[in-house]
Amino acid sequence: MTLEAKALSTEKMVLNFGPSHPATHGTLRVIVELDGELVTKAVPEIGFLHCGFEKLGEHLDFNQFVTVTDRMNYISPLCNNVAYALSAEKLLDIKVPKRAQYIRVLMCELSRIADHLVQIGMQAVDIGAFTVFLYGFRLREKIYDLFEMVCGARLTTSYTRVGGLMRDLPENSIPVVYDLLDRLPATLKEIDGLLTHNRIWLDRTRGIGPISHDEALSYGLTGPLARAAGVDYDLRVKEPYSSYEDFDFDVIIGQNGDVYDRYIVRMYEMWESQKICRQVMDNLPGGPVNVDADSKYILPPRPEVFNSIEGLIHHFMVTMENRGFTPPVGEAYVPTESPNGELGYFIVSDGSREPYRVRTRPPSLINYSAFPRMMENMMVSDAVAILGSLNVIAGELDR
Repeated sequence: MTLEAKALSTEKMVLNFGPSHPATHGTLRVIVELDGELVTKAVPEIGFLHCGFEKLGEHLDFNQFVTVTDRMNYISPLCNNVAYALSAEKLLDIKVPKRAQYIRVLMCELSRIADHLVQIGMQAVDIGAFTVFLYGFRLREKIYDLFEMVCGARLTTSYTRVGGLMRDLPENSIPVVYDLLDRLPATLKEIDGLLTHNRIWLDRTRGIGPISHDEALSYGLTGPLARAAGVDYDLRVKEPYSSYEDFDFDVIIGQNGDVYDRYIVRMYEMWESQKICRQVMDNLPGGPVNVDADSKYILPPRPEVFNSIEGLIHHFMVTMENRGFTPPVGEAYVPTESPNGELGYFIVSDGSREPYRVRTRPPSLINYSAFPRMMENMMVSDAVAILGSLNVIAGELDR
């Protein structure tokens, strides 16, 4: 090697990307190997927010664990509530009333809208477009106002129960739902006008972090990431649950599998969620929102507890002495379409009042596994855009 060539040679640099929030949008650490500003290798390190959620499920009864599922994904906790309840109900071989199924769909689709609004808003902030964040959060707070009206909580809702719901929709919440659905188009058009054809946004997202159809299948990607890569897979259609087969909506499919297509898929999915919510409200069945109280899977109505000895004994047996119900020996898993992809809880029962094992299929973990592949031959500045498009929720990732 000549002296001149030796003077021009460079060494690769190792950079710790995260786990500070401003860099990685969560408690994530990525060890990045750089050749100049070109990423030659990216190694994610997880576990910074490991809380032992699954092990907690083995020491709580079936309804107590509902409050823990909220904490796994605090952006769309209602979807976690429903996913867990469906697996527990499959284990018990019970079917909740039609009205409860429709309300669950409503809550999940409103959660999908809120989740996508936060994801797009925060990714825009990561890339430098702050106004989009304000537009998205404005409507997201309105959605949380509705959640608070329905169940008394905004973030960790715990609205679902094994066997139904905490309570029915309050009468005054019906016009609020319609008002939210009327507000959504204006918000989506504002975001679309700011981003979709914005030259800076296009330069920062088109062709960035692409993944092909076959690679998406190989990594087991689901949700918007897989559909952006052209994978026609949506559990609401492929394996319907909670009466999703009753609703007419389109599955949004992309082509390029890059950051831009993931943004487009999420934008159009919010329009489809609005369609589903309107169908729920226009065709909401009457009747109860819980299985028959005589089944002993749910608490009896309060008037029965206060006015009859049978109701009081039933309440005591469920909450104090026996702490819930005894499921049969077996196992169950129900996949659901959460905002980030397939979410399911695998429950194993040994016949006791607490699950023998609880394991989660978290979309964030599976989706994050493809991040090193997406970062190949990308610039270090692209890492923020790609991470934002994955929408990794650290609580769900580490569990």
